[in-house]
Amino acid sequence: MNSDTMDLHPGQHPIDEDLVRRLVADRFPQWAGLPVTRFPSGGTVNAMYRLGEEMVVRLPLVDWGAPDVAMEQEWLPRLAPLLPVAVPEVLGAGRPAEGYPWSWSVYRWQEGTHPRPGALREPVRLAEDLAGFVTAIRSLTLPDAPPAYRGGPIELLDEETRAAIEELRALPEEGVDCAAVTALWEDALAAPAWDGRTVWLHSDLMPGNLLVDGDGRLIAVIDFGCAGAGDPSCDLMPAWNLLPADARAVYRAALDVDDATWRRGRGRALSLALNALPYYRETNPAMADNARHVIREILAES
Repeated sequence: MNSDTMDLHPGQHPIDEDLVRRLVADRFPQWAGLPVTRFPSGGTVNAMYRLGEEMVVRLPLVDWGAPDVAMEQEWLPRLAPLLPVAVPEVLGAGRPAEGYPWSWSVYRWQEGTHPRPGALREPVRLAEDLAGFVTAIRSLTLPDAPPAYRGGPIELLDEETRAAIEELRALPEEGVDCAAVTALWEDALAAPAWDGRTVWLHSDLMPGNLLVDGDGRLIAVIDFGCAGAGDPSCDLMPAWNLLPADARAVYRAALDVDDATWRRGRGRALSLALNALPYYRETNPAMADNARHVIREILAES
């Protein structure tokens, strides 16, 4: 999850090109002369700045995003050779300085574009590519995996999901059928519970964390700050945040998803969208639009 420089959260730290230049010069003097250019994105937790042509600097905007930096610095080098597509390559670990309070990272720049719902060149092949990535990360046996950010029992999301539904009830202009989404959420809660056997997850497979080539094939997955072990239903989100119905069926079949896991996965995707829409509707159009898309797709499927 990355971000433009607008304030998205309370307590957001101000970041600009001058600060990034000073941080780079302090920590990596060999790169001090390279141009620094803000790279706008639709993400939410980090700011990104191109550093020359081959690198990108990624800095947390808020304190609760700071632990993701250490997670990626530790785990990405271990995960990279085991996954079928590229992942971010950490080139340098930054430290607090110049009034900036958190650690940060320099990565190798990864070419590619983000896929967009409704504009996929090869949606079925992309579904197969995504299923291949999820299968590969689920099969990892690396010990001491941290708990995935969204990987716990779905019941832990109940309070915030119902609060988000009430927020949307007060926003009739959004047109969300609050009775219908409540019923779908309760269906997810009523699904047979996760059996507790954890697998490795990315747990944030949003379109903005995927990169495709000119043919629409998956070439990279980025932003592993939420990765770790948990309920496998967490990595079903692309079924609704990206894929059309025919490709969604391919994705489900390729992952051999049972009905209980599918219902929990649909509930997780719905919960995330219901929370994102009122929170980002005025500050992050990309996140809000994807949330609307997810809600529409889940209601249509049901």
